Amino acid sequence: QVQLVESGGGLVQAGGSLRLSCAASGSGFSVNMMGWYRQGPRNQRELVASITSGGRTDYADSVQGRFTISRDNAKNTMYLEMNSLKSDDTAVYYCKAIVQTEMGYTYQYWGQGTQVTVSS
Repeated sequence: QVQLVESGGGLVQAGGSLRLSCAASGSGFSVNMMGWYRQGPRNQRELVASITSGGRTDYADSVQGRFTISRDNAKNTMYLEMNSLKSDDTAVYYCKAIVQTEMGYTYQYWGQGTQVTVSS
């Protein structure tokens, strides 16, 4: 069983910065793709950024140049550095991890979500 624990959300003024973390815990697995998603009050859950185990990244157009995704494979931890935040960034942010077990099975897990609120 894998657990994802997120931290770092909060309230920030427009133009400010926040850093989110997502730590995967458990045993007997390796973490492949990891990603950050967000869901606003009237929106569907959308992909914000993703990163492979090799470090290849991908970003939504809306956050390109403002957000940076990274990960520490040794700690099974992923980060999202968010700069120049806008009110449109207000959402619950979720992390997702695709893991592979020692038996070769692949599963995806979600974190519990962390609220990011940007005040204008």
